[in-house]
Amino acid sequence: MHWTYRGAGWVHGAPQHVNPMRVVRDDERGLVAWLAEGTVLLQPRYPDGGTFRERPLSERFLPSTQRDRISARARWRGPGILRIAPTDRPFSVWLFWSTQGQFAGWYANLENPLLRAGDRCFTSDHVLDVWITADGQVRWKDEDELAEAVAQGRYTEAQAQALRTHGEQAIDEFRSGAWMFDARWTSWRAPADWTVPHLPDDAHWQLDLLDRGGRGSPG
Repeated sequence: MHWTYRGAGWVHGAPQHVNPMRVVRDDERGLVAWLAEGTVLLQPRYPDGGTFRERPLSERFLPSTQRDRISARARWRGPGILRIAPTDRPFSVWLFWSTQGQFAGWYANLENPLLRAGDRCFTSDHVLDVWITADGQVRWKDEDELAEAVAQGRYTEAQAQALRTHGEQAIDEFRSGAWMFDARWTSWRAPADWTVPHLPDDAHWQLDLLDRGGRGSPG
């Protein structure tokens, strides 16, 4: 399946994050999928290969900065990521491991609830996120970016407050032991015979970064 992140106001032909993934579980509670190390994916990049976060924070959310990006093919070089999207929640939960295979923590990625279309799903990522360490310490992530996104017109104050509420919901669900934070997922491992999924046949890109070092971005 292909997990896709599109920016607000996305139009056909605009760059998007496309992550080929393998379904682990898919039922009424939500979708669980695996992004394998070495996966070739699509992501928005600038023509010089630069990333969104390499732009100055004071310019990062300006409309002109967003428009300058193109579609690039890259490779995810980090350890595999288990991604859980609970049904109708405004976030997904990403489980990270170290290169040595030790569980590192949960990343609550604030985003729209998934829209499903066959073997594809679509959502839009938001700026604010929550990081929860393996021993349960909670930390907000990218609060400075959210403040700049409001200042640069990406979000209103009311929208920013709604995102904080969504983050608090994720924290509450972690503390209550909701199923996506169940400890059994931290010991889950991909079967050894699983192959790495490919980009869809209709994928296109203007920039190829497969031979460059560094990690591609999964979202």
